[in-house]
Amino acid sequence: MKIHEYQAKELFRKYNVPVPKGGVAFTPEEAGEVARTLGGFPVVVKAQIHAGGRGKGGGVKLAKSLDEAKTLAGEIIGMTLVTHQTGPEGRLVKKVLVEQGLSIVKELYLSILPDRATAKNVIMASEAGGMDIEAVAEKTPEKIIKVYVDPLLGIQAYHLRQAAFGLNIPAGAMKGFQALLKNLYNLFVDYDCSLVEINPLVLTADDGVLALDAKVDIDGNALYRHKDVVEYRDFDEEDPLEVQASKFNLNYINLGGNGNVGNMVNGAGLAMATMDIIKLAGAEPANFLDVGGGANAEMVENGFKIILSDPNVKGILINIFGGILRCDILAQGVVQAAGAVGLNVPVVVRMEGTNVEEGRKILAESGLKLISAVDLKDAAQKVSEIVK
Repeated sequence: MKIHEYQAKELFRKYNVPVPKGGVAFTPEEAGEVARTLGGFPVVVKAQIHAGGRGKGGGVKLAKSLDEAKTLAGEIIGMTLVTHQTGPEGRLVKKVLVEQGLSIVKELYLSILPDRATAKNVIMASEAGGMDIEAVAEKTPEKIIKVYVDPLLGIQAYHLRQAAFGLNIPAGAMKGFQALLKNLYNLFVDYDCSLVEINPLVLTADDGVLALDAKVDIDGNALYRHKDVVEYRDFDEEDPLEVQASKFNLNYINLGGNGNVGNMVNGAGLAMATMDIIKLAGAEPANFLDVGGGANAEMVENGFKIILSDPNVKGILINIFGGILRCDILAQGVVQAAGAVGLNVPVVVRMEGTNVEEGRKILAESGLKLISAVDLKDAAQKVSEIVK
């Protein structure tokens, strides 16, 4: 689950990770009130959306007076902000973060994330702060340092020193940086984060070390342990269909673009393989929908409704390997969904596994216009011909 910058900074404050003074505002008037409390100008007005690259898109502005802070907030709130992470459709900005301006000496990059290859947590840092870290990794990988931390041992003093020396932290800021990094790592672990990122982490003229930006992603499977973070969820930043799917414990991702084939599968690996085969057949998958192994007829029905609610879907491919989810249960769900929402696009069904004959019988006797496939290749070719 992604959270906003201002919410991430609330967690940072809780763990004594220094951040600039500031507050969130939903109107220009509120932005003015926050600016008034910061004790001087300039102040920074920052759009709050779940995407990076906001500055390049015009979502971060410097205000040199109270009136200018209100004006800039008014321009940013309500704008559709387009960045390299939002896609061409952009995101509607509904709030801004207003923060004190700082006298910055140097900008750094700092993040912590799990590394599957080593089964360790990795501290990734660079002196090329404030830039797109992907571009730095591609063009000048030598500028990125990595410090690996065994999660069973936790972060140690030598990890802190290795990161500090790798970033050429000056002596006056050394103590502050190491304290910040240790606290940041503790936050990363305590909140089951999949990513904690500060870009830029800044050094100030008085040897201060502060997180000028903050990005925190939390493993959705661990949210039951973090009720305080669940309240941070912003449904406005998520695809409405994905929000709807999550209510029924369905794993749904709208792929957007030119996708025209809706997919219903049980198992993430099977879903990805199915999408690959659809593309190989010359069509484009419109979504990723994994109903899971323990799905019941009601979950299948709701998944079907979600797929059909996407106007780009011209055909549906159901690819089920019946194991825990029996084929007859899937068939019952398809029939229920078709009766509830009306079947207005062709559906190709490929089923194998537990109770497959019972499932095929249910579909055959349903009166629905369904297209059976003998195997996955046949199913992909048939749905491709339909959408073409």
